[in-house]
Amino acid sequence: MDTRTAESSAAAASSADAARADWEARVKASRRRGDTLRFGRVVARAAGVGAILLFTLFPVYFMLMSAFSESTTSGAGALLPTSLTFDNFVYVMTEGNFGTYLRNSLIVAGITVLFACVLCMLAAVAVARFRFRFRTAVLVMILIVQMVPLEALVIPLFIQVRDLQLLNTLIGLSVVYVALSLPLAIWMMRGFVAAVPKEVEEAAYIDGASWPQMFWKVLFPLVAPGLVATAIFSFIVAWNEFVLAMTFMTQSQNYTVAVGLRQFFGQYANDWGHVMAASTIITIPVMVFFVLVQRWMAAGLVQGAVKG
Repeated sequence: MDTRTAESSAAAASSADAARADWEARVKASRRRGDTLRFGRVVARAAGVGAILLFTLFPVYFMLMSAFSESTTSGAGALLPTSLTFDNFVYVMTEGNFGTYLRNSLIVAGITVLFACVLCMLAAVAVARFRFRFRTAVLVMILIVQMVPLEALVIPLFIQVRDLQLLNTLIGLSVVYVALSLPLAIWMMRGFVAAVPKEVEEAAYIDGASWPQMFWKVLFPLVAPGLVATAIFSFIVAWNEFVLAMTFMTQSQNYTVAVGLRQFFGQYANDWGHVMAASTIITIPVMVFFVLVQRWMAAGLVQGAVKG
């Protein structure tokens, strides 16, 4: 009896050990499959990110390689680095008169950003906070203007600027760019202003603040991120626009960088070294402007409406 019991116990223990070994083997196999799947997902994700980065950064790589390599008029720029040279940049800034074009573009962009931000801020507060007749019609008209193609506005704007005797002037071009930037800027700022609760403004009034004090110390810090985004948009519009600048400017000393860049494109061949050097110079102010204003975007998210 004891022998049979011992044999049964041994068989049960052996069966349990076999089941446990089988279960451990299945767990290990499952873990290996899970590790393989995770590794495959990581590899696929890395490949996708790498492909996107390659597609996005290749134009920048091509521009820099061509700008710092010897000038060529062949059908393609430099894909691999050759001898490092700054001759292209020297030629662009001296013979190409690009310093004048940079000055003109900075003046136009500065005027555009300043007036576009001020006007869109006031207009956004008006349409978001005040109720008046034809308010909806005004908003729809602003949206319709934004939907009109730029090519359809060239001739009307040219006639208006000519009648104002502002053709071939930086002021006239700046006024046009402000008008182009305002529709979208007003809609952007309207969303930021409407997102600020009215109770915040009412609390400022209860504390004894006047409307200018409430606007500057409470509302303005809260909508500062939207104003920074509007400034970036207006700057890019004024900096990169070509059609209107080419149409309104007839004298080379008043060209902007977008118009000045075309001088390096020939009828039968393009000087890619000079084109890419000029393109690199054009890109730098946009990057610097964004670096300078992006901290205000972050600061505006945590300021305003806090009594202290």
